[in-house]
Amino acid sequence: MPNDLSPTARALRALEIIQARPGTTAGELAARLGVTERAARRYVGILREADIPVASARGPHGGYRLGRGTRLPPVHFTQAEALGLVMAVLSGQPTAADADDLVGTALGKVVKALPEGVGHHAAMLREYASAAPDPYAVRPDPAVTGELVGAVAARQRVSVTYRGETGDAWEAEVDPWALVVRYGRWYLLCHSHRADAIRTYRVDRIRAVRRTTHGCTPPEDLDPVAVLEENLGLGWRFPTRVVFDLPPAEVAPWIRPPMGRLEPSGHGCVLIGSTRNPAMYAQEWLAGLPFAFRVEGGEELRAAVTALATRLTAAVSPGDPPARAG
Repeated sequence: MPNDLSPTARALRALEIIQARPGTTAGELAARLGVTERAARRYVGILREADIPVASARGPHGGYRLGRGTRLPPVHFTQAEALGLVMAVLSGQPTAADADDLVGTALGKVVKALPEGVGHHAAMLREYASAAPDPYAVRPDPAVTGELVGAVAARQRVSVTYRGETGDAWEAEVDPWALVVRYGRWYLLCHSHRADAIRTYRVDRIRAVRRTTHGCTPPEDLDPVAVLEENLGLGWRFPTRVVFDLPPAEVAPWIRPPMGRLEPSGHGCVLIGSTRNPAMYAQEWLAGLPFAFRVEGGEELRAAVTALATRLTAAVSPGDPPARAG
C-alpha cells in the first residue's frame, strides 16, 4: 500500500477489511495496512470518532467487528465483478433468471443499483443467459438456513425437526459445526446427541430450528468438507466391501469419500462403506475404476454388479438383442 495515504484513507481501508473479515485482529489489520499495530489501533479510533461502532474482543475468537446497523459506504463493483456475481448466481440457482424468484428479486435489485455503464452488461447477461436446472439441487428454506448459520456462529446447540427420506418426522438435539454446500445440496454437519455420533442432515429437510441454552464446541482443526465427504459414505442401509489387489496409494486417487473408507489389507486394500443405492454404486462408481476388483459384500451390491455385467456382456454378444423388461 502506498505510504502517502492520509490517515482518513487508511481508516476507510481498515473499515473495508473489518467489514470483509469480522474478527480481524490488530496484528492482522496492521499487516494488511502495512503499518504497526499501534497505527492500526489509531485508525480504528478514527472510525469510532466518526460514530462507526467498531467493537473489539480479546481471546482466540476475538478481534474487531462492526456493530449491527452500521451504515457503510456504497458498494462499488467493477464490470468484471458485476458479471461474475450474476454468473455465480445463475450457476447456483438457474431460476434466479425469473423476476418472481426470491433470489431473482434480490439479484434484480443489485443490478438496478449498479452504475449504468456496469449495470447494462449485467442486465444483458441476466436477460439473455439461460441456465439448465440441476436435477439434484434443492433449495433449503432461507429462514431455516439463517437460524442454523446463527447457531453455528454462536456455537449454540439446537433442536431440529427433521423429515427423513421416508417422510417420517422426528426431533433431535445437535451441536451444529458447519454448513457445507455439495453439488447443489446444503448439509448441516453436526454432532447428534440422539445418535451420539457425527451426522450430516440435509438442510432442505429440516423443518424447524429451536436454539437451546447449551453451548457447543466443534473439534479443533475441523475440515467441514472432508468430514462431510467421509461421513456421507457411512451409515446407509446396504453395506459394501470391495477388495483390490493393489496398494492403497494406487487405488486412493480413484476413490471418492462417499464410496467408503479405504484400508490396507494384506498386499492390497479394501474399501468398506455403505450405500442407499447399490445400482448407482455399481454403475457410476465401480464401473469407472480402471483396475480389477472383487465385491465381497454386501449381497445387494453383488447383485447390482452382476446385473450390470450381464447387461454389458449382452451389449457386445452376437445374436438378437435381449428382450426389454416389461
